[in-house]
Amino acid sequence: MRYEYSPELETYRTQVRAFIAEHSPFVRPHAGVRAPEPEQLPAIRAWIARLYDAGYLGQDWPTEHGGRPDGRPELGFIVAEELARARAWGQVGAAGLASGALLGFGTDEQKRRFLPRIRSGQDLWCQLFSEPGAGSDLAAMSTRAVLEGDHYVVSGQKVWTTNGHHADVGYLLARTDPGVKKQAGITAFALDMSTPGIDVRPLREITGDSDFNEVFLDEVRIPVDQVIGAVNDGWRVANTSLGHERSAVAARAVELEAALDDLFAMAGRITSGDRPALADSAVRQRLGAIATRVHVAGMMSKAGQSRMLHRSEDAADAPAVKIFFSQANLATTELGVALQGIDGLGVEGDPYVHADGWWQDAFLIARSFTIAGGANEVLKNVIAERALGLPREK
Repeated sequence: MRYEYSPELETYRTQVRAFIAEHSPFVRPHAGVRAPEPEQLPAIRAWIARLYDAGYLGQDWPTEHGGRPDGRPELGFIVAEELARARAWGQVGAAGLASGALLGFGTDEQKRRFLPRIRSGQDLWCQLFSEPGAGSDLAAMSTRAVLEGDHYVVSGQKVWTTNGHHADVGYLLARTDPGVKKQAGITAFALDMSTPGIDVRPLREITGDSDFNEVFLDEVRIPVDQVIGAVNDGWRVANTSLGHERSAVAARAVELEAALDDLFAMAGRITSGDRPALADSAVRQRLGAIATRVHVAGMMSKAGQSRMLHRSEDAADAPAVKIFFSQANLATTELGVALQGIDGLGVEGDPYVHADGWWQDAFLIARSFTIAGGANEVLKNVIAERALGLPREK
């Protein structure tokens, strides 16, 4: 299959690339979906506003809310690819998900309140979905929201909340009716993260960073007008908003291809004895095998984009791309560390480490991609049951 952009879209790509090169405040130093440092936030908020003002973010929104008259998914794919290629910051947090929910299900007042603040960078959002006992299976969530007068009182715990410590607003799912079918009793909320009763606790990760958080909700009061969509319809709201995050597929493929280029360059620099590692046939075989997987991942991404654009996607597309990407990414980072030999034990800041420890950090975060966005094992079941029609195990 061939998937190529038209000359018109390639001209658009050139414009996006030039804009990023001129205006991006700084390069993301780490791999993966990571939280910025606190001191970076003012510049990132301003950068997000500039991207929206230029029509590079939110270009598929309705024009009355700032979208482009010519907005279409291909433009979003190109912007995502170029931000990834430049290792520049894009939208931080869950604003993409939240805006999808608001545009699809929000009231006029909610759109007037939240959408301009997303576009200006004033509000960073976090996603409050996963729980300690309900990660990939959101229908098993136990966080409760009980109606009391003109407020819902929410108690429970969320976990793996990226940017929770930076967020101004949370996109929350909570159970409002425990007596009905699991998916049917969930409601979506916009939660002001400064509300009393919210305790955000950063989780120290193997990378040494704290990108994720656990969030404790102790009788947190949310006004009823902050329900997104209908009560007990949060499952549909969440699934619809997840469809607005499709550009991430394009970004992941570009990041993987860039890592492959860096891998080959490093293999040419690192020496074993008096020869570069690239001269070793065993190394070349491993590089060739990984290059094949990376290129297949890229083609799967392009095929997925094509099917999205033609509305011919099925239940296997997104899970298959995610599974294959995460496995190819893990293999790439494993070889990137292994090629360095004893220097592979170095970390960011060590004087002898390659690329200032980028490979070590990428290796440590790579395992999380096999879990984040749905564990690979769960997604394989999704493919089996929803795409292939295989029976559930009893």
